[in-house]
Amino acid sequence: MSTVNSEFLIEGIALTKTYRGRTQPALSEANVGVRAGEILGVIGPNGAGKTTLMGCLLGLLRPETGRALIGGFAAGSVKANALIGYLPERLRFDPWMTGSDFVAFHHALAGRPKSSRHADVTQVLSEVGLDRQAWCRPIKGYSQGMLQRVGLAQALVGAPRILFLDEPTSGMDPEGALQARRRIQRFAAGGGAVVVNSHQLDQVSKLCHCVVFMKNGRLEHTERLTERASVRWFIEWLDIKGASEKASSVLAALGIAHVMGKRGLDADVADEPAAAELVAALVSAGVPVLAAGPLQGDLEKYFNGGARDAQ
Repeated sequence: MSTVNSEFLIEGIALTKTYRGRTQPALSEANVGVRAGEILGVIGPNGAGKTTLMGCLLGLLRPETGRALIGGFAAGSVKANALIGYLPERLRFDPWMTGSDFVAFHHALAGRPKSSRHADVTQVLSEVGLDRQAWCRPIKGYSQGMLQRVGLAQALVGAPRILFLDEPTSGMDPEGALQARRRIQRFAAGGGAVVVNSHQLDQVSKLCHCVVFMKNGRLEHTERLTERASVRWFIEWLDIKGASEKASSVLAALGIAHVMGKRGLDADVADEPAAAELVAALVSAGVPVLAAGPLQGDLEKYFNGGARDAQ
């Protein structure tokens, strides 16, 4: 990625970090930039350096080489921190506080006006979808999904320009995850910049404009999801004689690009209606379809060392 300062709200330049007692860097020469309006996803196996990258960008860790800038200010500086909303993977809650009290407390910590506190807290708790009946209940009785909603609310309530989110939809039900994604996307659409660290590849692919894959402390690959001209769907079928041949005939007739396997395929379709049309055509041709769904960029291929192999 480019490292022109004026382009990015979040920028890491040649970041290298080695922990005491280790010879192998946890982060090595990492360059990353996020513009206003963008959501960057960071994925990779455990120990890949994702948390270290986040720590350096946030100014919580000091790299041996390179530098990190937030809105043009040095990461970790007062001016940089004033721009950030942060949801760590393990946010510490005060269990005796209510959800609304906890978010109001963070509103005060961010230096927001007391006169707008009630309205701001009410708005953000509504936006993240926390049940109103839970607002005045102690946090100690919250489920994991409810805690995640409150955590996202506290990251937003200070009116930041930049969000750092570590596993933002962990523990949420599908409705909660959808609400969280929409709120984060609205934040970016309003000119904010977001970094999301997550193992939930389906959520990353639905949320982010760009994804970087990390391995052994290095940024191995960057994929810009918004540049896709099509959506990739997987389709799997019962392994019976002639199924693959019938499927091949359907794909050829429809002129759809695909990767075929013995028990399934990955196909590039224009949109969901086109995918439904393909599945219907396969079933009509006698292909015993078992499952189908969007791969959303097939981010799993980076963990498998290459493109997905249709079984």
